[in-house]
Amino acid sequence: MFKPIFLGLSRVANGLAIFANAGGTLMVLGLVFIVNFDVVARGVFNAPFRGTIEVVQFAMVFIVFLQLPDVVRVNRLTRSDGFLLLLTHRNPKLGHIISRVINAVSMALMVLIAITMWPEFLHMLDTKDYFGVPGVFTAPWWPIKLVICLSAVLCTVLFFLKVVGPVPAPQQIRMPEHEDKE
Repeated sequence: MFKPIFLGLSRVANGLAIFANAGGTLMVLGLVFIVNFDVVARGVFNAPFRGTIEVVQFAMVFIVFLQLPDVVRVNRLTRSDGFLLLLTHRNPKLGHIISRVINAVSMALMVLIAITMWPEFLHMLDTKDYFGVPGVFTAPWWPIKLVICLSAVLCTVLFFLKVVGPVPAPQQIRMPEHEDKE
């Protein structure tokens, strides 16, 4: 009964993570264009693009939080999992239990981030706060807060699926073979 719901939720969450990752990649390309435009405009025309620093700061947050769910989806978060891989190889049941505990703690942290960001998003949307230098470049804060919140929610769902989902296929690891030389 729960399998179709799990598979549907997994399909939607994975699709959203891939879509968000593509959006983050487009932001990287846009950032490359803006920085190159600024360099050329500064060097050739002596007229730099005003607000380059603010755009870079704005874009970096978008890039990180748009690509984070896909990183979670494909198990590529920066962490030291050598011990966990060895443990899973030697004792698969214990390794999977520890992996689920790590994913549950990660899920809890993402829930806390989402809960923290939602009121901040609503506040920034209501007050129309902005960052930047008035007259040079300004941008509203609320899109950043919204992306952080939605990313945390999607990461929460992905970690939840890892906690309650089926045991993953074993990963290949290289174990040094002990050869007795006679």
